[in-house]
Amino acid sequence: MEHTEEQTYQVKALELLKADAEKIEQLIKVQMDNLTLPSCPLYEEVLDTQMFGLSREIDFAVKLGLIERETGKNLMDTLEKKLSILHEAYTNK
Repeated sequence: MEHTEEQTYQVKALELLKADAEKIEQLIKVQMDNLTLPSCPLYEEVLDTQMFGLSREIDFAVKLGLIERETGKNLMDTLEKKLSILHEAYTNK
């Protein structure tokens, strides 16, 4: 099945966004695995900055019609749930 150029860009955009989301997931996982360490404000700032950057990338891709708004929202929701689990783990520590 032959992809149109637009479909190729859509697939590539989604792959790039998912790769960036996975990097953030790794940051969250490292933080979860190291809960014995004191909470690091710098680390949290890095996570917040990464999340903000990803949300901007998603908005841009949606505006270009490369991904559906719902797809981008689901990507962010998944990460935000993982972040909230991390914050709960700190709070309950």
